[in-house]
Amino acid sequence: MRLSIIIPAYNEARTIGTLIERVQSVQLEGYEKEIIVVDDGSKDETSAIAKRSGVIVVVHPKNRGKGAAVRTGFEKATGKYVVVQDADLEYDPNDFRAMLRCAKEKGAQVIYGSRRLPRANEKPNRGAWYFYAGGLLLTILTNILYRTRITDEPTCYKMIHRDVLKKIRLTAEGFEFCPEITAKIARLGIPIYEVPISYAPRSVAEGKKIRLRDWFIAVWTLLKNRL
Repeated sequence: MRLSIIIPAYNEARTIGTLIERVQSVQLEGYEKEIIVVDDGSKDETSAIAKRSGVIVVVHPKNRGKGAAVRTGFEKATGKYVVVQDADLEYDPNDFRAMLRCAKEKGAQVIYGSRRLPRANEKPNRGAWYFYAGGLLLTILTNILYRTRITDEPTCYKMIHRDVLKKIRLTAEGFEFCPEITAKIARLGIPIYEVPISYAPRSVAEGKKIRLRDWFIAVWTLLKNRL
């Protein structure tokens, strides 16, 4: 079986090489990896570095946004499950093992990696309070609107069976991809399972791209898809 790992990237030359190495080194029992980097119009060496790593690279001629890059990756994916991996180093791809184990043991079609669930002998790293608070509020709103019981809606790690993706029409261009796909999965009545994951947040100074306006767009996306 195959796991397709979609890596949307925009001006991530500083981290993309290390990130790809980390993904390539992960051993997944029973799964081969299909790594797809979508360079979303970068102005640095992101594409060149990714191509030297021997992975599939798709290039957008101009920057369109994370959602557009993820959708391009989904179109190219051939794996049984598809998961999104940010191009920075905030998330640890070793956590794919626990997510795939959840898929196997519970028959889960959708598995989220939660930064909020406790991990044994590990103190959670919440990052800046305003990012943490914003994510928490989005999660609460999601649970109210869609009667879900998740702990981390805006997590990057969303692992989804391709049969589910075929049922969903995504239109997001930017960071609203996360609430859009969560809302549409919930409206289908498909359970969202969660497993705890590691998290090493970076700051805006280090390249974090999400901004306050993206939070308001996420709220609107949740409301629009519910109403």
